[in-house]
Amino acid sequence: MAVVIYPGTFDPVHNGHVDVIRRARALFDRVVVGVAQESGKEPLFTVDERVEMLREAVVGMQGVEVRSFDGLTVEFARRCGAVAIVKGVRVGDLEYELRMAHVNRRLAPELETVFLPTSPEYGFVSSTLIKEVARLGGSVDGLVPEVVRVRLRRRFGGS
Repeated sequence: MAVVIYPGTFDPVHNGHVDVIRRARALFDRVVVGVAQESGKEPLFTVDERVEMLREAVVGMQGVEVRSFDGLTVEFARRCGAVAIVKGVRVGDLEYELRMAHVNRRLAPELETVFLPTSPEYGFVSSTLIKEVARLGGSVDGLVPEVVRVRLRRRFGGS
């Protein structure tokens, strides 16, 4: 059984993330979505909230599991029995993600990194952008799962 991990902060999860999960699941037997507890970023949502939102966003997707983790991504991948790390890549992400892939390869030569380019309709979407639009009262409809839209509205007010 080929297992892949999809790590990230997912603060919050958006439809681009869900698209990558769905596409990774078509390639691998099992996808473990790893929600990073410590990322050097100041998250809007707690790790438990992010895990909960992701679990709701992937309800009904067979072979997809959501777990939080702390520490090195490669160690999480090993604990999950993963053969690869999948990363969604937007325009401008490749240089950073390639550096991370090289470091991960050095730390865990048995793990591959698989890059999935974002689908065109999500190429501009980022969690940072989603939070900014919501904070300023704009609509994030169609960009995030409903559970995220509701939580952002509760957090910032608006529609």
